[in-house]
Order: sequence, then C-alpha cells, then structure tokens
Amino acid sequence: MLKYLSYSIVIIWALMAFAGFFIDESANEVFLNSFLTPPSSDAILGRDELGRPVLERVILGAQTSLLVALGVVFFSAIIGTTIGVYSGYMGGWTDRVITKIIDVFLAFPGLLLAIALAAILGPGIENVVFALVVVGWVGYARLARAQTLSLRHREHIFAARALGVATPLILFRHVLPLILAPLGVEATFGIAGAVISEAGLSFLGLGVQPPEASWGSMIKEGTRYLLVAPHLVLAPGIGLMLVVLAVNLIGDQWRDHLDVRSRSNNRK
Repeated sequence: MLKYLSYSIVIIWALMAFAGFFIDESANEVFLNSFLTPPSSDAILGRDELGRPVLERVILGAQTSLLVALGVVFFSAIIGTTIGVYSGYMGGWTDRVITKIIDVFLAFPGLLLAIALAAILGPGIENVVFALVVVGWVGYARLARAQTLSLRHREHIFAARALGVATPLILFRHVLPLILAPLGVEATFGIAGAVISEAGLSFLGLGVQPPEASWGSMIKEGTRYLLVAPHLVLAPGIGLMLVVLAVNLIGDQWRDHLDVRSRSNNRK
C-alpha cells in the first residue's frame, strides 16, 4: 500500500509540474482587497499576502522543484558517473588524483558550499542548478568508482581488452550497463536532496526570485503571517514534505529490491 502511495504522490507532483505550463499570469496578479483570504470556493487554498491564489503558486512551485531536481540529477549523474568510471577503470595515479579531488569536495558541507556558490553567482534557477551540480556530482563519482573497481577484473572485461576494444567502448558497453541499477537508486535520493536544497536556497533568498514561485520562498513569505494565515505555510510545506518522503521511500524500495541478501531472506 505504501509503495503505491509513494508512486501516486510522485505522479501527482509530475502532473502539477506539467499543469504549471498552462497557468497564465493570473498567478502573479496582485489583489490587495483579497490578501490573506482563507481557503474558500473562490480560492481552494486561499490567497497570500498580495492576494495571489495559493493553489496556482503551489503548482508553479512544484514545477520549479521538479525542473531543478531533474536538472541537478541529470548533470550530476553524467559528470559524476563519467569521472568515477574512468577513475576506477584506469587505477594508478589517475585514480589517486581523482580520489583526492573527491575528498576535497567531501571536506566541505554540501549545502554550505551550495549556499556560497549561489551567493557568488547570484539568485536564479540556472545558478541554483549549477551550484547544486557542483556539490552533487561527488556522490555519483564515488559510487561509480566503487562499482567499476569491482568490475574491471571480470572475464568479459579481459576478453574485450584482448580483442583490442577501445577503452571508451569498454566503459560504455561492458561497465556502464552493469552499474546503472545502483546509480538509479542514488538518483532517487539525489532528487529528494535537490528538492530540499532548492527549497532551502529559495528560503534564504538565493534561489528563485519573486514573482516566480518556489515552495521555499512561499514558506519564507508565509512565516510572517503564520498566526493569522497558516495556510500560506501549510500548503507548500505539506507538498514539500510529501514529495521528499515519497521519493525517499521509492529509493528505499529500489535499494531493497536490488539487495540480493534481503530478497533471499524474504524468500526464506
């Protein structure tokens, strides 16, 4: 039951993000005579401090979080996987140098480094994605390197070398397909982390800027009216919590499914 609920929440999140493309400028129109209006038939989730409909802005915030999460995971996975696979396969001084670089990035707290980069680059969705990619590629690189180290001495790799297959082709055909499953699990947790990080940066004023909507900026604006209009915080806050929880649960389910030991224990 929990499995299907998690997938349902992610599907709803994706549908909300898609619906955001059809929302016009009415989501940003100011109606001062309707500010802080509670939920009603006219506005299902009420209106904010400028009279804007909260429901439409929550949908736009879902679109922002999904676009940022997909962008961060896509570029982080490509960069990190490429570096990690190459490092693990080549070994020697190449692997040692790349490992030291990874350790340097791991020495800094990820979110603090992203905050520093976002502050230097300036606010904006593109800069948020760039800052989170600079932080996020390390996890994929470590995982890809570890998986490649366990694969590079397999018989099919030796056979490909003996046949004179080029190194890039070996990595693409014989190594990468075997490590896609654990990288996919890592990507699910990366999506959840990117959603939280984007909301955190927007909450600090370093992410998406008004009038663009973000769950983090909506929570920030709503905290000033928490006692008189709690719906301003509850709507984006519950959406953020449900999405992150659902994605993490899906990641846990995929990890358990790929774990041979857990599957064998379940059969017993």
